[in-house]
Amino acid sequence: MARVLIVEDEHLAVKRLQRLITRLDDSLEVVQVIDSVKNAVTWLQENEPDLIFMDIHLADGNSFAIFDEVEVNAPIIFSTAYDQYAIRAFKHNSIDYLLKPIDKDELEHSLQKFREKQLNGSFDLSKLADALKGRKEGYQKRFMVTSGEKIKSIKVEEVAYFFGQQKYVFLITKDNRRHIVDYTLGKLEDLLDPDEFFRINRQFIISYDAIENMYAYSKSRIKVELAPTAEIDAIVSIDKSRRFKDWLNR
Repeated sequence: MARVLIVEDEHLAVKRLQRLITRLDDSLEVVQVIDSVKNAVTWLQENEPDLIFMDIHLADGNSFAIFDEVEVNAPIIFSTAYDQYAIRAFKHNSIDYLLKPIDKDELEHSLQKFREKQLNGSFDLSKLADALKGRKEGYQKRFMVTSGEKIKSIKVEEVAYFFGQQKYVFLITKDNRRHIVDYTLGKLEDLLDPDEFFRINRQFIISYDAIENMYAYSKSRIKVELAPTAEIDAIVSIDKSRRFKDWLNR
């Protein structure tokens, strides 16, 4: 029986993950659920699990801080909602990850990867740590746009938000200029610094500086008033509300 540790601070996410693990692999036993960096460090100093499911962003900080305090040798399957640079690092260094909300088929694939790696013991967090050290260098600094025959380069600091409408994605500058960009919102998530930009729903990626006001909305959602004013209401979707609050409070 493989001993599983879950490091996650969202109660519903824990319940879903436990349910899926039980359904997919009865050789796995969840021995502990921990909701903070501090408590994870304390537990790992005395215990050694066979597999760890770890959320990146916990209530008291980034879970990578755990590795500064205690040596972790167990394989880790990370989960994240918006840290796209970290996702690229996981891919390149054979560390698996799951996007929230966790999908059953994706979890099954991760568990299969865990079982295969158990056989050859190829777990190495050092490459992941090295890849994450230079994360700021990997973000987009400028966007080239066209207006008629003119070509212009816009610094990312000038961007208020990105807005997707039908087949187009628009870059809206802080001085309320609108340009079409040749990127999907999904690709932009890969390019933008997640400390400065957040994808609040399927249509908007907003910068922190563009937030004018925020209001409580139905079903725990948040309505964001942007500057410049957006064409439609910018409402944080239910599945992103908790992460959005964490992003604001970081």
